Formats: sequence, C-alpha cells, structure tokens
Amino acid sequence: MSNARATRLTRRGILAAGGALGLGAVLAACGDDDTNGGGSGKETAAAQSGPWTFEDDRGQTAKADKVPSNIVAFIGVAAALHDYGVQVKGVFGPTRTKDGKPDVQAGDMDITKVTSLGNEWGQFNIEKYASLAPDLLVTTTFDDAGTLWYVPEESKDKITAVGAPSVAVSVYDRQLTQPLQRMLELARTLGADVTSKKITDAKKRFEDASARLRAAAKAKPDIKVMAGSASQDLFYVSGTNLSVDLEYFKALGVNFIEPPEKAKAEGGGWFESLSWENVDKYGADIIMMDDRSSAIQPADIGEGTWKKLPAVKAGQVIPRSPEPILSYDKCVPMVENLAKAIENAKKVS
Repeated sequence: MSNARATRLTRRGILAAGGALGLGAVLAACGDDDTNGGGSGKETAAAQSGPWTFEDDRGQTAKADKVPSNIVAFIGVAAALHDYGVQVKGVFGPTRTKDGKPDVQAGDMDITKVTSLGNEWGQFNIEKYASLAPDLLVTTTFDDAGTLWYVPEESKDKITAVGAPSVAVSVYDRQLTQPLQRMLELARTLGADVTSKKITDAKKRFEDASARLRAAAKAKPDIKVMAGSASQDLFYVSGTNLSVDLEYFKALGVNFIEPPEKAKAEGGGWFESLSWENVDKYGADIIMMDDRSSAIQPADIGEGTWKKLPAVKAGQVIPRSPEPILSYDKCVPMVENLAKAIENAKKVS
C-alpha cells in the first residue's frame, strides 16, 4: 500500500470502527513514556505574560508571546484539559448527540459554555474560529504524518492562516501512558497545577488500576478479549498494534484476539471488517464495544448472530473508548472496567 493511500485510509477510511474514527466516513469513503514538552510549568504559571513554547509530537514547536488563553481544541482534548483546570473557548468534533446531550467525548465539560465549530467529520467553521481570536489550536494525530485530527484537509490552509499555532498529541502506535503524559505536560505549560492533590490522586488511581489489570490478566491468561465496533452493515474487529488503549492493555498481559495483518489491510491496519453473518469468526470470552456515538451500541444491535455470541449471552460485554479522553481521571474507569470484567469472566469461547 502506498504511503498516500495509507494516509487516506488512516484519516478517512478507518474512522475507527475498531481503530480510531467514526463509522460514517468509513461508509462514505468506501509504552514508553515521553515527557519532553516545551517550557516550564512553574515558569508559565507564575508568569502568564512571558513567552510560551511547546514541542509537540510532530516535532514542531508552537510559540507564543504569552501563555495561550484563547484555546480551540478537538472535543476530547478539550475534555482532558478541562480535567486539568485548563479551559478552552472553542471545540470541534463530536460534542452533542442527536438529542442535544453532551457526547461521550465531552467528558465533564459544560458544552453550553464553549463555541462549537462543527459537530461532525468535515465540519469546521472558519469564521467562528477567527472570531474567537484563537492563540492555540490543539488536537490529536492518528498517523505517522502528524495529520491534525478533525481539521479538514481541504480547509487546513485557511485555518492555519488565522494565525494560531497548532499542537498535536500523537495517539498512533504507542501505549496509552505516553499520550497521557504528553497531555499532562501540555496542561502544565498552560498553567495547570500538576502537583495538585486532585491530579496526583488520579494518577495514583490509574497506576493502581493498571496493577489490578495486570494481576487479573495473569490470573486468567486463557480469557480471550475482542475489541469490536458495530455499524448497520458491518462489524469491525480491532487489532491491537496501533491503538493506544489496546497496546497498553496488551502490554499488561491481556489476551486479545488479533486479526491477521492481511485481514486488516483494508482498514489501514487498524481493523478487520466482517459481515454480520460472520461475526462469530472469532471466539471471545469478553467483547469490548466502541462507546462513541458514531457506533451502534450493544443494546441497539438487532442482528441475531450477535445475540448468539457466547460472550453476549453470558453478559460479558463492556464499553471501550477508542478515542480516550487523555486525562488520568478519565482513563481510570477504562482500566478498572476491563480488570473487573476479566476477574469475573467465565470461559465461554
């Protein structure tokens, strides 16, 4: 596969039904910790008028005369910064569900207090963006090219021309701990008190949850876990090699079902697509299902083949967040839920 095609698949075609993205674009289009960030959090917090820099995961250094305060961010990034006490002015990406409620990726944010530039893939209101006088744009990146997540390719030059520097935190082909630390470092440079009890307690709870998951996986190594996502026509089985959450869980010893590379090729290496008739291709004891609003949730799946799966019949289906909110507080439940599921799981495959 050419690099150009791989990038298209990563950004559009694999809207993560099992990897990183929302299913609409899919159908329409066809461990180690790095805390290197720019600037000292103590300096920037103490001197809000001083110069600010941050080297992001593209190797690019964002610079400003003072610590940014008019921040625009992808919704999941905004939710993470919110947990660290850093507020944003504008957001883009899935913020509201169809019934107007906060999307799962909004976390604890009050979405009525931020300006939405677009709720769906491809939406980004440049006029609204410019009106916010942004001094920083923050998002994630899901490929090795550093493509800005949810920033439309066709209008990225106009968005850049507004003048705000951009920062990308990579969630591609690495373990969850690395982007977690990078987001914490970014928040620190933006004035967050990362030594506060709230933040240090959340990190400790994450570490404790990780130890619990490691112990559960060691105690029940034969329990097989499958990561899936549902659309009307297809069921997607995620591989573990590119997703930050699955790579981390695998490193802790979780026994994942891994589709062969050839089967994942059409999904850009992220996932294998199965018809609902073939959803029983892999025997799983636990199924982790995509919790994003772009995916059909387990309670709404009407396919009889789904309902016959042993893990479904045993009630061993749990949610998964393929685009985790990168704060320690929000990642604790992800780890704890899987640990608990493995601890209580019966061998049904």
